[in-house]
Amino acid sequence: MKTLKLLVVDDEPGIRDGIERILSNFTLSYPFLEEDLCFSVLKVATGEEGIKIIDNKLPDIILLDNRLPGIQGVEVLEYIKQKQYDCKVAMITSYPSLSIAIKATDDGASDFIPKPFTPTELKASISNITKQLYLKRIIDKMKKEGKKVRFQFLSVLSHELKSPLNAILGYLELMKEKQLGENIDDYLEMVERSITRANGMKQLIMDLLDLTRIRFDKPEIALKDVDLMEVANFAIDTIRPMAIQKDINIKLKIEKKPVLRADPDNVEMIFTNLLSNAVKYNKDGGQVLCTINESEEQIEIIVEDTGIGMTKEEISKLFNDFVRIKNDKTKYISGTGLGLSIVKKITHLYNGEILVDSKENAGSKFIIQFPK
Repeated sequence: MKTLKLLVVDDEPGIRDGIERILSNFTLSYPFLEEDLCFSVLKVATGEEGIKIIDNKLPDIILLDNRLPGIQGVEVLEYIKQKQYDCKVAMITSYPSLSIAIKATDDGASDFIPKPFTPTELKASISNITKQLYLKRIIDKMKKEGKKVRFQFLSVLSHELKSPLNAILGYLELMKEKQLGENIDDYLEMVERSITRANGMKQLIMDLLDLTRIRFDKPEIALKDVDLMEVANFAIDTIRPMAIQKDINIKLKIEKKPVLRADPDNVEMIFTNLLSNAVKYNKDGGQVLCTINESEEQIEIIVEDTGIGMTKEEISKLFNDFVRIKNDKTKYISGTGLGLSIVKKITHLYNGEILVDSKENAGSKFIIQFPK
């Protein structure tokens, strides 16, 4: 259970003690929260004392009387507004007036509680204020995360696109100046390197488009009965040229023809990303086994390889956006750091779970389980 700090600023001891007594066993529950809420009540009699508590302990909710012995409640409210504190304020007063109500609302008051109030009226007001507080914090968090993602997006683009573009431009300048002579065959290695770099940039752009589509598209728009064997075979055919270059054998093991209700493009992204990683991070002459199992409760997709494997620390970072595992074995392997993040997001769209079992130099196994 999560505890919220609630400050009562009122010069009447009966009001302060009454609020504490009413809220002592009061709990709230909302569908959007994982745990119930209760309240820890702080009490002061003046605005000056209230400001000290606000500065030092920053309560989540403040119940503020307007008529106080020293500075008035609206002045405390102005102070909270100037400091931009993350809290919600309700005014409690025996003598409400339109001018005070307008000023208090303009300065950020969320509610007004007239004296005298019943326990039911107080609890209803606290419930409303708490809901406003949490929804505001959720929105603020989403905005901050959005800014962080946009920053990461721009950082990755500038880093991942700058280096290959510089390399391609350098090769083109060499060819333009004919520094290796007139024989075009002497430039084939530069052409191949330029193609490799351009393909890397293309893959980054495609992964970013996939990531955007998964985050903002609703999965139910294109739900169909997807034949997993058909999609797996298509993905294997797509990856096979890469596998042939490393002499890697890809096998598909499947007993039935399981069908998953999903967007076919999403399912294809899962197989393509898992299989391409199983090939890229494998050893020359290695094996990749893709297994699809079906039971009464779930459909399971397993992709395992005989590759370089990972440490526990590397596994813990594996599904974050733009994260690539960097060590001596992977420094020459290209990638965008988005493939497994995309796989995880798709899996969660369909209430599935993804598991990883891997050891250094002993290969990796990725297991995705979808409920039937």
